[in-house]
Amino acid sequence: MSIDVSNRRHLHRERGVLVGLTVPGDPELFEPPLAELGRLADTAGVEVVERIVQKRSNPHPGTMIGKGKVKEVAEIAAAFDADVVIFDRDLTPAQQRNLEKVIECKVIDRSEVILDIFAARARTRQARVQVELAQLQYMRPRLRRMWTHLSRIEGGIGMRGPGEKQIELDRRIVHRRIGALKAELEDVKRQHHTRAASRGDFFTVSLVGYTNAGKSTLLNALTGDDAFVEDRLFATLDTTTRAWELKSGKRVFLSDTVGFIRGLPHNLVASFHATLEEARDADLLLHVVDASNPDAMNQMETVKDVLREVGAGEVGTITILNKIDRLKDRMDLELVRPKATRSVAISAATGDGLAKLDAAVQDEISAALVEVEFTTHSGNGKLLAFVAEKGEVESREYNSGDEVRVRVRLPRRYAAALARKGARINGL
Repeated sequence: MSIDVSNRRHLHRERGVLVGLTVPGDPELFEPPLAELGRLADTAGVEVVERIVQKRSNPHPGTMIGKGKVKEVAEIAAAFDADVVIFDRDLTPAQQRNLEKVIECKVIDRSEVILDIFAARARTRQARVQVELAQLQYMRPRLRRMWTHLSRIEGGIGMRGPGEKQIELDRRIVHRRIGALKAELEDVKRQHHTRAASRGDFFTVSLVGYTNAGKSTLLNALTGDDAFVEDRLFATLDTTTRAWELKSGKRVFLSDTVGFIRGLPHNLVASFHATLEEARDADLLLHVVDASNPDAMNQMETVKDVLREVGAGEVGTITILNKIDRLKDRMDLELVRPKATRSVAISAATGDGLAKLDAAVQDEISAALVEVEFTTHSGNGKLLAFVAEKGEVESREYNSGDEVRVRVRLPRRYAAALARKGARINGL
């Protein structure tokens, strides 16, 4: 069972109670407990009517929170006529069943809310396949719980035998569907590599960051694009790639990737590997941080954890401290800077700092260049234009034999292409 977000504009908003649990060792958050879960619930179309937080030494194995607190949640849910109770931690299928028996209303966890939001926001075929795969992998161990709901609707009598058979049938159907979706994602990966290869002659930059950090706004500001922007979590899921002309005249390809969040479901990360390969294969990452958020440093660590999980942890990165127009005191930036090796403070909304960002990216391109000296025919216009566009020409020496000796600094991967374009590498 899950929140129906696809038709939330046409149906009444579900009323929800949020439940949190804090245990020793949890990361210290500066936002109030359940603040982020409240934003997730709102994005999913839920009206939050109450918030409950319990402190324990460890989670209860059967119900996550203590049994007395479960009864309190049940009473509050009944008093507010709640449709759903949402836990800020992942629940096991057994915990969900146990909680629903007492609370007598739908109980879901943070992962299920995120999955439903992704399902509602997926627009392209690739995004829909990735989300469906993650949902089915989440749902597979919970089929018995879903049939429990059905048996209540039908009255329960006579349901046990057919229900058990139907669960096994559903498991086989889900298993086959998961296999088909994985095969389809392999095709998506091959298509991704083909597109990436077509951009191989260009420096590639990927925007990464916590959801709602301002990545799409920055993409629009840098490229003049009109990518969809909304002040909500996970406004966009599909990767958008646009050409970005730097002040130096160099063209790079800039990609906006899906946003991250604390507790992003593992199945979702695994399913979105094809999308997140944009970050892994990029020459440079721009890690966009909402510098106005009090939990900016925790959010930065969350993004770094996901990047490591998808194999992008070693890609060169510039940290973009965004939304400085919302800071009451610019000195607050100094609290975030120690977490960033290289950083640029900007406001994508106002344009403040974008020139510095342009220069920082140009510096990264220059730092990634290697020096090569080659000789070619002076009439080889294609090659000479190629090195002028992709690198930084340091000298040209023409001789009487209609040849030109060129010393150029350009990305290492282009050096191998020079010979194929008619150059004789001289070496240094």
